[in-house]
Amino acid sequence: MKVMIVVTHLLGTGHLARAMTLAQAYLAAGDEVCVVSGGMPAPQLAKDDVPVVQLPPVRSNGIDFSRLICADASEATPEFLAHRQKQLLDTYTNFAPGVLITELFPFGRRILRDEFQALLKVAKTQTMPPLICASIRDILAPPSKPKKTLFAEEMVTSFYDAVLVHSDATLTPLDLSWPVSETLRGYLQYTGFVAPKAAGPHPTGAGTGEIIVSAGGGDVGGPIYEAVLSAAPHIEHPIRLLVGGASPQSRIDDLTARAPANVTVEPVRKDFRQMLSGAAASVSLCGYNTALDVLQACTPAVFIPFDEGNEVEQGLRADALAQRSGIETVRRADLTAQTLSAALSAVIKAPRREAMTSSFGGAANTVSRTHSLWNAR
Repeated sequence: MKVMIVVTHLLGTGHLARAMTLAQAYLAAGDEVCVVSGGMPAPQLAKDDVPVVQLPPVRSNGIDFSRLICADASEATPEFLAHRQKQLLDTYTNFAPGVLITELFPFGRRILRDEFQALLKVAKTQTMPPLICASIRDILAPPSKPKKTLFAEEMVTSFYDAVLVHSDATLTPLDLSWPVSETLRGYLQYTGFVAPKAAGPHPTGAGTGEIIVSAGGGDVGGPIYEAVLSAAPHIEHPIRLLVGGASPQSRIDDLTARAPANVTVEPVRKDFRQMLSGAAASVSLCGYNTALDVLQACTPAVFIPFDEGNEVEQGLRADALAQRSGIETVRRADLTAQTLSAALSAVIKAPRREAMTSSFGGAANTVSRTHSLWNAR
């Protein structure tokens, strides 16, 4: 099959990371793949074997998702967005996919609905339309208004063949965060979690015995880094802060200048997952990909879910995972050097939990499900 995955990440990089993992699974099955990314470039996620078409990028203004800004922080104009849309449609026409996957839309990214709807209309009106699937994570941002629920369902019934839910229905069913009608339920295909294979130990032992602190690929880790710096003198383990975002070097320089002797500050690393397996503990947000990395590596973990701007997705996920040994949740409102130190002490002393070996075949299952749907048409 020829598979086109369209994704725009606005704050962190989790959506793009999941799209890249899916792309690699399709390539492994012998399919031809094109990932179209409309968010900021994320070189740490680049895969030599995955072709990526980069649209003129946009991002959110911090946690304000009501307007889009460009790489230079100027507001995305109608002309800029029209140029993006033309490039997206040209890419679709030139690639001519048999399977079209939209990441998050129509359950999110409504601010980009014009370009997504233009794409869907072109695809749907072809003589031989592609198989069209929505790709969503385990927990969504619950709709704040009924019209958002209605919009998503109308889009699904008008354009889509399936909704691929990258979750285990027994652990985090979509109903936890989204009102699932009987109509929508008929489109749902639970694939299991989408994650790369467990990384295994680091070949050089990097990260062994350390507290590894991360905040994804976005710019929202400030409170976590500050709490860690305050707690560091009271923590016996070496600490490594991994800093991402659009322009991390200034933050790295500032944190390094203020860091105690047991703290190392550096940019996000491609070997992060391997480092986790030998780490004393992880301190992080609770985004989809980081949570799965922690579960696969069995790392003791303190999750500090992102909850600004009425965001609840990460909090719901963290609460579900904190039922397991060696995982604690600290809300941002409660985050201090003392609460962080106490949570770290608790997870490090807790019995080491066993690795989750099931429910992580979401990428391969996505490939097999879409192959079956495509062949059955």
